[in-house]
Amino acid sequence: MAAAHATASSDAVKDVVRNGWDRASILYRPGTGTVDVFGHSFLEYEDWLQPLIDRLPRNSAVLDLGCGCGIPVARELVRYFQVTGVDISDVQIRRARELVPSARFLPADMTRIRFPSQVFAGITCLYALIHVPLAEQVDLLQRIHDWLVPGGLFLVTTGEAAWTGTEDNWLGSGAPMYWSHADGDSYARWLKDAGFQVLWRRRIPEGDAAHALFLVRRPEG
Repeated sequence: MAAAHATASSDAVKDVVRNGWDRASILYRPGTGTVDVFGHSFLEYEDWLQPLIDRLPRNSAVLDLGCGCGIPVARELVRYFQVTGVDISDVQIRRARELVPSARFLPADMTRIRFPSQVFAGITCLYALIHVPLAEQVDLLQRIHDWLVPGGLFLVTTGEAAWTGTEDNWLGSGAPMYWSHADGDSYARWLKDAGFQVLWRRRIPEGDAAHALFLVRRPEG
């Protein structure tokens, strides 16, 4: 891995992310099988999503930011909710529409898409915020808070340790990939500053590293 160039523009790094996922979509998440390339199983995802399934009203609106190919998050959530998925990669969106036809999928940059206030009962963003330029993440968290109804839940994967950089030939795709994230304590602070109540935080191992997984709530009133 290499540190990302400090002067790289937001649009340039987003083009890296878009192209990287276009090229690596099937390598990361084949159409068959229940484990992704990093060893995360469907059972893990079901465990992470269970609080939303248990607490949110049936048929309420749920948003999946960075939805990927729709597997497994949107496919699990659409059993209970009206699901909208957003992803920057056209390949991921095309696959999601084929694999989860009962959900709605929008090709868009999550930092630029707009929704009305208080429209979603729940929002997920798993392994996707970490591909957004760090300078744009605080504003995005504040807008996610605005999109949630009072009492709504947000489930998000963040960095556990701070790092920004790229990896060439990611997953053997022939394309680079870009990441940008702060440490877990910074995310805990940013989420609280955005108005969220942190319900829990978990460390999710991945090889020699780890991510943080937060379940947070927009308070009532």
